[in-house]
Amino acid sequence: MNRAHKPAVFRLDDPDVVVMPSEEPRKFVPEVKNAQAGDAGPMPVAPPPSRRRVPWAGMFWASAAALLLLATGLGIANLIEDLLNRAAWLGGVGAVLATVAVVALVAILMREVLGLARLSAIDTLRERAATILVSDDRAAGRALGRDLIALTKRMPRLARARARLEGHLGDIIDGGDFVRLSERELMAPLDKEARRLVAAAAKRVSVVTAVSPRAAVDMFFVLVTALGLVRRLALLYGGRPGTLGLIKLTRHTVSHIAVTGGVAASDGLIQQVIGHGLAAKLSARLGEGVLNGLLTARLGIAAIEAARPLPFIALRRPMLNDLAGSLLGGGEDHGAGKNLQDRRSP
Repeated sequence: MNRAHKPAVFRLDDPDVVVMPSEEPRKFVPEVKNAQAGDAGPMPVAPPPSRRRVPWAGMFWASAAALLLLATGLGIANLIEDLLNRAAWLGGVGAVLATVAVVALVAILMREVLGLARLSAIDTLRERAATILVSDDRAAGRALGRDLIALTKRMPRLARARARLEGHLGDIIDGGDFVRLSERELMAPLDKEARRLVAAAAKRVSVVTAVSPRAAVDMFFVLVTALGLVRRLALLYGGRPGTLGLIKLTRHTVSHIAVTGGVAASDGLIQQVIGHGLAAKLSARLGEGVLNGLLTARLGIAAIEAARPLPFIALRRPMLNDLAGSLLGGGEDHGAGKNLQDRRSP
């Protein structure tokens, strides 16, 4: 039991003074240990929160879209009211047409959203495959195989390949090997058809631009053919792009061309055509048609890589030389069958 003591003066070196530890519990002061240096230090002070900016651009476009929607709705309502004032059957016809227009607009918007979601899912599958090749995760490889089977379930040409791949889901296969197996089974037939589509589009562009008398007609035909080619390749590999999805996929295709070295600037075939003066030996229009066809083929190859749900790993990436045989020689793509042969991974 503690007894109160009066204040007193004493010296610390006095042998009669004994210092006893205090009975009060010490307050715990948390310390943060530096993981890199291994020493203790004071708790870090959180940085002040960043000042958030007002999204003026988003507010403008959202309010403008809302006003436009309100104006359209009020205009339609006023139109139907005027029709009802003129005749009851005219108002009924106007109401039916407005309902059909709203239902069609909702269907178009849903199709666009589903198309964008499907393209995003294909991009995610390609990124997952690249990650599995690094980690070699077996469970992730099997999950990717199931997702690829689900993606291609509405492709009758891959029925036998899906059955073979589904039979390997229970086998003990590493993740990277399962990705390569999935590419061999599912992507090989699609790659063959994609090469055929690209070669046919390049030949059409080459012929039309060679005989067309107007440059404006050439530009319009090349644009329409390129957009149609990108859409057909997306449908071939399981994508269902609408208008917005087609714009997104075209942007990815052009970005891929820019990343890989410009518009065919690094392709040896075009360098040979220009360097050896093949376009100059031919007529000016025919040479221009050949070059336009080669550039269309280059765009198609980039669209294949943008629309494909798996990167080129076990199968050989298509090259411009493989598609130029039908363009320059007039025959079929003889190199397509060779490109489907498997190559060993490094």
